Amino acid sequence: MEGDPPSLPPQMFTTSAQLLDLTDKKLLVALRDGRKLIGVLRSWDQYANLVLQSTIERLYVGDAYCDIPRGVFIVRGENVLLLGEIDLDREDDIPFRRASVEEVFAAQRATDTEKKRADKVHRKKLRALGFEDEGEVLV
Repeated sequence: MEGDPPSLPPQMFTTSAQLLDLTDKKLLVALRDGRKLIGVLRSWDQYANLVLQSTIERLYVGDAYCDIPRGVFIVRGENVLLLGEIDLDREDDIPFRRASVEEVFAAQRATDTEKKRADKVHRKKLRALGFEDEGEVLV
């Protein structure tokens, strides 16, 4: 009809059925908590819960990264932020420096400490301007 809005093609819908094309492929899954998982998608359900095989958790800090083997990993669908297929031809061309797990953890702790210090200064400045902390209960 003339007044109807244009309809979207079927491939535009984001249902869990879209995962069918990604089954048995190597994926990068970014979670809501900031973790990045790389593994082969073996199974999924209508809620987009995922089963990844040969999974590694990749940690990035600055220009360094490390991989932590996790094996079979089950991901609840509501925790998936981003999902994408890995290009196997470019998989080994990572523009970061590979580091040991201990080195990345130490750098992550230092980064977290600095972020907490900066957040504390920021909250103090906001309180001086009359703003309350996020989640603070006033009685």
